Amino acid sequence: MTRAARLPLLPLLSVALAAAVGFAAGCAAPAPEGPGAAPGAAAAAGPSVNAVPDTVPPEPVQRVVGRIDPERLRASVDRLAGFGTRHTLSGTESESRGIGAARRWIHAELERAAAAAGRTGEAMRVSFDRHVQPPDDRRITREVEIVNVVAELPGTTTPDRRHYVIAHYDSRASDPLDSTSDAPGANDDASGTALVLELARAMAGERFDSTVVFMATAGEEQGLFGARLHAAAQAAAGGDVRAVLSNDVVGDPSSPLGPPHPGTVRVFSQSLPEELSEEDYRRVRALAAEAESPSRELARYVAWVADWHGGRALPVRPMVVLRRDRFLRGGDHTAFADAGFPAVRFTEVDEDYTRQHQDVREEGGVSYGDLPEHVDADYLAGVARLNAAALAHLANAPAAPEDVRILTAELSSTTTLRWSPAPDPDLAGYEVVWRPTTSARWERARDVGDVAEATLPLNKDNVFFGVRAYDRDGYRSPVAFAGAARE
Repeated sequence: MTRAARLPLLPLLSVALAAAVGFAAGCAAPAPEGPGAAPGAAAAAGPSVNAVPDTVPPEPVQRVVGRIDPERLRASVDRLAGFGTRHTLSGTESESRGIGAARRWIHAELERAAAAAGRTGEAMRVSFDRHVQPPDDRRITREVEIVNVVAELPGTTTPDRRHYVIAHYDSRASDPLDSTSDAPGANDDASGTALVLELARAMAGERFDSTVVFMATAGEEQGLFGARLHAAAQAAAGGDVRAVLSNDVVGDPSSPLGPPHPGTVRVFSQSLPEELSEEDYRRVRALAAEAESPSRELARYVAWVADWHGGRALPVRPMVVLRRDRFLRGGDHTAFADAGFPAVRFTEVDEDYTRQHQDVREEGGVSYGDLPEHVDADYLAGVARLNAAALAHLANAPAAPEDVRILTAELSSTTTLRWSPAPDPDLAGYEVVWRPTTSARWERARDVGDVAEATLPLNKDNVFFGVRAYDRDGYRSPVAFAGAARE
């Protein structure tokens, strides 16, 4: 299936990009079952409310968040750094050093998480995702097997929908081709890999509507190889990848510029897809939707989850950065985004480059190297809790409605929206959300019930609109941005 063909399956750009994806935000509390309006009927909007619900978040999400353990995260970081180097071209035979030993340990930890939750075998599949990569005349100097470590927790009602949390487990020294020197990679990216393992432990005992995938990738430091190969395989198979949360350099809240940032993590996302025809781009321009994209919707969904749960439950808050990534750097989230899947990157606020991609040494009175002592387990746990909450919401949420559009057949002071209903069996209704065109986040919401059309007393020229679905348990889908059509 081509990238363009996949887009309508996700809460992304709608059919023929007549609607660019909206960004997730909270909405009103769900209406009671049986809202009284037949599906497909037009609905008068009820009172508007703040976009973040004032109800208590679903209890299963709170359970998952409460299981995150800083001490386990600390132990995982230390164990991964203890393999000496995890360079993609390092040895694979040793049981104590090199990338082979590291990936076998990660696999065993995922199997232990499954066994502890009674989810062995098909109930939680743990595997090596193997790809042969030939030399690339850059950072791959010989044919090498790129091995991702994957655990899949199958969904109970919509197993084809896949939601990922990922991190790369390979590391590097100062020279990107040096596969023998110590490269502990404690923060880059044992911190992210430890987070993936911790989410597997915390979530394995729960049942989710959609499939959750925990993945540690290899080859990131050499050119995003593991993520690119996996994303390409999913694209070729028509995989329904709904979200990818990539965690890379998430363990050190300190700053070389001043005070630390123990309560903040950056969330990066790209805007328009890599491939967009001139006709598609013309439609995007007509909607002023250049900033709407699947990945940016996902970033704002993370922010919405954080707002709903509050700072006590989720003390590390997302700083949404509307950029693809940092300058002169890259990460595995772009491999998925380039394949047409929504993906974001979590990264600490102010990276210290004396602690990244550096040989371990003392030089000029400065200590260099990515050592475990620079990873703050409590901060890493806060980032893990934010990931866990977002992932649990995504995996239990209904699908967003498709083909959401503002009807523009005639001039009118009100706004009528129409959409194709979501297919989920536990669907309870829909909420229309909107924001000023100068605002980065959805601000208001109205519950319109179980309908496929709604009219609001708002001027369509002045705001952006979107629609999201909610189910009987209170989970909300990502927002589908409203395009425009005559019918």
